[in-house]
Amino acid sequence: MQLIDLMPELEMSFDAFQRHHRLDMPAAREAYRAVFNGSHPLSLLPISQVLPDGDAAKIIFNVGQRIDAEAGIREYLEIESVILPMKNFHGGRWITLCISSQIGCRMGCEFCQTGRMGLIGQLSAGHIVAQVISARQWLEENRPGNEIKNIVFMGMGEPLDNADAVFSAIRRLTDPRGLAYAPARITLSTVGRIDGLWRLAREGLPPVRLAVSITSADDGLRNRLMPINRSAPLAELRQTLLNLPRSSRGRYLIQYVMLKDVNDSLTDAQLLADWCRDIPVTVNLIAYNPQDQPLFEPSPLDRMNAFMAVLKGRGILAKRRATICQSQMGACGQLGNRHLHR
Repeated sequence: MQLIDLMPELEMSFDAFQRHHRLDMPAAREAYRAVFNGSHPLSLLPISQVLPDGDAAKIIFNVGQRIDAEAGIREYLEIESVILPMKNFHGGRWITLCISSQIGCRMGCEFCQTGRMGLIGQLSAGHIVAQVISARQWLEENRPGNEIKNIVFMGMGEPLDNADAVFSAIRRLTDPRGLAYAPARITLSTVGRIDGLWRLAREGLPPVRLAVSITSADDGLRNRLMPINRSAPLAELRQTLLNLPRSSRGRYLIQYVMLKDVNDSLTDAQLLADWCRDIPVTVNLIAYNPQDQPLFEPSPLDRMNAFMAVLKGRGILAKRRATICQSQMGACGQLGNRHLHR
């Protein structure tokens, strides 16, 4: 099976561009800016489809082909990004873009559509940044006046399983000569790869926010729901978060997908509160979004509220995440094509 990237030149539009152009020359500086504003031909990914859901939209990008010469099979490889309109209680509104870091994912979380695909391929830093540039361009053409304020690495893939490309992409996204996103506007989400967390701390990256998916504070249950727990158990992950330098990153966002009759009891809430003790966290409770052929059911609202009340009673900041773009399979845990496998 052969993987073919449809845009092999994309990387030159970033690092190689810097190597081959004198950025102190006005013309070179203008060409470099063109890469980031979408007017350079190498900076945009081809869009296969856009699936709107109210003000939200899932964008499907074509990033390559998979060819099996013996079987005579040619498949397009696609990744998904989601435009998420957000608002707060004070009337503030903004757009968050959820981007992908891999084609598929090998973490195998049971509640995640992408995990069913396995890992098909890694995205380059250019592919990652191009999702942002392409989404901005689509918004400009179709919904002028809407600007992407925040970027979250919560799409397809485990960012720390493709660390080289993701770290390079973060540097490019925050480059003041390019897109110039403030680090606090970027969130990297991980299932808890401890080696990747320590590498993130050593890299000297701009201090982006960090989200960690837990989904159960019981090792036995988490082993089943999130296989990463077998090599990075909860106690070790907890100690890592306590020891990581975090002065500039602030609070960790703890993500907890609530599955009816699986991890949503008051006992589960107490276990999570114990695990979060002494760690500066905000717990984000996420109602399960059904996969294609769902394996679970979402926790009822009253049970989520009771769970959240336990956390708040223990002094832990907690909130429910709103479900956005579910009808187009664009909500948390729904990204990916189950027919496209490793």
